[in-house]
Amino acid sequence: MTILCIETSTSVCSAAICTDGVPGRQCISREGSNHARLLPRYIEELLSFAREQNLSIDAVALSEGPGSYTGLRIGTSTAKGLCYGLNIPLIPVPTLEVLKEAAKERGAKGVLIPLIDARRMEVYTTDANSKARAVVVENEASLYDGDEEVYYFGDGAEKCARIFTKPNWHYLPGVVPEAVFLALTVGRLSADRRENMQIAYYEPYYLKEFVAAQSHVKGLK
Repeated sequence: MTILCIETSTSVCSAAICTDGVPGRQCISREGSNHARLLPRYIEELLSFAREQNLSIDAVALSEGPGSYTGLRIGTSTAKGLCYGLNIPLIPVPTLEVLKEAAKERGAKGVLIPLIDARRMEVYTTDANSKARAVVVENEASLYDGDEEVYYFGDGAEKCARIFTKPNWHYLPGVVPEAVFLALTVGRLSADRRENMQIAYYEPYYLKEFVAAQSHVKGLK
């Protein structure tokens, strides 16, 4: 099974071709704020690569959030368009699980705490049952209260590193969700969710409601 994977939930934009659960070719940018411009180019390049390799795209895997509202909307609209155009299924993948896979690639083990920035001292993370939640971080106990070795990572981790002091807590800088890691999480999703996805009604997993900031453009309120 060949899957086109799309990851736009953070400032990193990436897309990849993965076959039978094995990460393959990836296009990625860490520059930020260029998703709408870069993602179509990446997908065109990957579809061309697939044709050259005689690969047929069987599904689109999408990092579903939580994360950047704008990034998630760009990824979702692109993924849905591809699924309709190619008549293939959409497979949403929890972004925090993708982030954990990226950390494992860096050697993280034990208690893994993914952290996606949600502004100020709030982060998106997972609980003990891998369910996504939004947390205001005051100290380590805000996220986990145990004596095991803990690895924390993601674009929300740097601000937490300034207040975390416990020696068993280890910060992994530079770990971000990437498209190649979506394929490693697809197999763990329930078959029911993969097979019964209603593309027309699908929306990203924002976790929090979007609140627009006041415009700074003169004349707009």
